[in-house]
Amino acid sequence: MGHKIAVIGTGYVGLTTGACLSHMGHEVICVDVVPEKVDALNRGEIPILEAGLDELVNEGRSSGQLSFVLGAADAVRDAEFTYLCVPTPQSEDGSADLSYIRDAAAEIGPHLVSESIVINKSTVPVGSTRVVEQALGRSDVHVVSNPEFLREGSAVHDFLHPDRVVIGADDQSAAIRVAGLYLGLAAPLQVTDPASAETIKYASNAFLATKISFVNAIAAVCEAVGADVNDVVLGMGYDKRIGDAFLKPGPGWGGSCFPKDSHALVRIAEDAGYDFGLLKGVITVNDQQFTRVAEKIETAAGGHLDGVTVAVWGLTFKARTDDLRDSPSLEIVGRLLAKGARVRAYDPAIAAGTTDPRLGGIEVCADPYAACDGAAVLTVLTEWDEFKWLDLDKVAEVMTAKRVVDGRNLLERSPLTRRGFLVDGIGR
Repeated sequence: MGHKIAVIGTGYVGLTTGACLSHMGHEVICVDVVPEKVDALNRGEIPILEAGLDELVNEGRSSGQLSFVLGAADAVRDAEFTYLCVPTPQSEDGSADLSYIRDAAAEIGPHLVSESIVINKSTVPVGSTRVVEQALGRSDVHVVSNPEFLREGSAVHDFLHPDRVVIGADDQSAAIRVAGLYLGLAAPLQVTDPASAETIKYASNAFLATKISFVNAIAAVCEAVGADVNDVVLGMGYDKRIGDAFLKPGPGWGGSCFPKDSHALVRIAEDAGYDFGLLKGVITVNDQQFTRVAEKIETAAGGHLDGVTVAVWGLTFKARTDDLRDSPSLEIVGRLLAKGARVRAYDPAIAAGTTDPRLGGIEVCADPYAACDGAAVLTVLTEWDEFKWLDLDKVAEVMTAKRVVDGRNLLERSPLTRRGFLVDGIGR
């Protein structure tokens, strides 16, 4: 039997959560504060690129199980469960800004049904369950932590086929009720206290960021000693204690979660009296990777970038998304622009002529060949599969020099070298 659920926030997490819960048979009302966004969602227009999400949203709309409204008060009046999926952006000091979650809790507090459950789905610092409880001002409402572990590009699959479901609650009956929402999912269920649930989310992202920084550091060692990082990673990955996931060298990590959550965990530890030097090092290595890749491009250009045209394939932080937040590509491009380079770029998810301020100084082109026109260097910074199958003769024809810096080790080398390209990768 389905339950009545309100989801506050229709961003990446909220929209995926609402659509998937409606698909699982629950009656879901999603809330946002932007009228144009609510109107667009009610027309079935999805504001983000995410595999399978548009199908689930339209399925829910057609069945009447999913709707979108403006303002939270009416949405929560009959809700048994209310998910908080609002932003927790990074403050200047690295901590998570909880103002959105406090405001949302204060808004819905007076309208909640007695004995209903408010569920923290946003990534929030340890102790945020108490913050929400105080903002709600209700002793007859339970607050539970239920962190999300969604990967952009495969969020729908990750929600419906999770590695685990984590529920943090002080009240056992509240935890059992929340667990009931996920009946039918073949995944381990962990019930713990709220502080542990909140820490699990941060610790997971910090560990994944650590693996990426580690393999990028190993790639630098491989370049120094003449080893091939692909072979090194293959040999490491066969060890079951290590595994091969997230041991893929690249231009550095980014996106909406890893940078924000890593800095937040450093701050959480500092506030608790622990100097998290290891994680600080992980962040430092990542910043160094951006600079290393930019320096590779500068070297390929002949030692200077002033007035040099650089072609960039890939602007989003990862393939199969249109998300530019903290994109490694943009970090690297910013370093190129600062040295006087002219950057022409192509990304399958970013339309030519896009006026997004994050793309300032970049000429966004309509196709990958246009980006290469007149370029002295081509660099691959996002791992879109379509880049593997492009016409290399056409690329060679429009470039002024045959130089490639493959920041994702995505392109096959032999077809490039046969055409006279000089190729530099990561750790090779």
